[in-house]
Amino acid sequence: MIVFFLGLVGVTYYAAVVAYYGPHLFRGGFDTLIAVAFLFLFHLLLVMVLWTYATVVLTDPGGVPLNWRPLREEEKGDADPLVGLGYGIAKIGTNQSAVPGDFKNLDIGFCLKCNRLKPPRAHHCSICNRCILKMDHHCGWVANCVGALNYKSFLLFLFYTSLAAILVCLALLRVFMEIFNDDEVDLTPGKLAATFIAFVSVLGFLIMHITLVGANRTTIEFQAKDKKTGLTWRYDLGWKKNYEQRRSCG
Repeated sequence: MIVFFLGLVGVTYYAAVVAYYGPHLFRGGFDTLIAVAFLFLFHLLLVMVLWTYATVVLTDPGGVPLNWRPLREEEKGDADPLVGLGYGIAKIGTNQSAVPGDFKNLDIGFCLKCNRLKPPRAHHCSICNRCILKMDHHCGWVANCVGALNYKSFLLFLFYTSLAAILVCLALLRVFMEIFNDDEVDLTPGKLAATFIAFVSVLGFLIMHITLVGANRTTIEFQAKDKKTGLTWRYDLGWKKNYEQRRSCG
């Protein structure tokens, strides 16, 4: 999927830069000014898209330490499971012992596949074959899990990709008009359609994740939430603190 994503980027680059706005640089007048402005913004956003994408791909999402044990306040449910980098990373190496039956906080679980304790909001990824801290989902597009330590980069990737999508869509509206007017354009409708569909679809994904961050939920938690109860989500600190928490992590 990484190769496929890079292929989509290549198709978009060809459609917007090589086939259309590149030649406009030599036409002179207003067309050249528009081309310079577009190419500057497009390449700036392209760098940010590729940078954040590489960060998501290469960053470990945060696995549960082999010797993780909960602190007493976490067992009682009095501690916030995610503060800063969170999940008791400072607890690594402690000698505290506990068994699943002793926990008063039901969020602290026991992974049958890993055969060890897992902290609140951690989930087992069958593809990565390990438990991931605050796992959101396993993303095939980045060939990696999205979790506590790379979710921020993932959200930024969606943000910059959406900005690039808006820019490209607005810029290529004129191309669509020229195609429908039977003007000669060095682009096929198929290439333009692939560009629009592939990148505009990211907008909906970005909106969904902004909503989840505002509620301090992961995709897994959103899908598994009990809609029959009107209970307040225990990790919801208010949208402002929820965003601040995400900004300070991964």
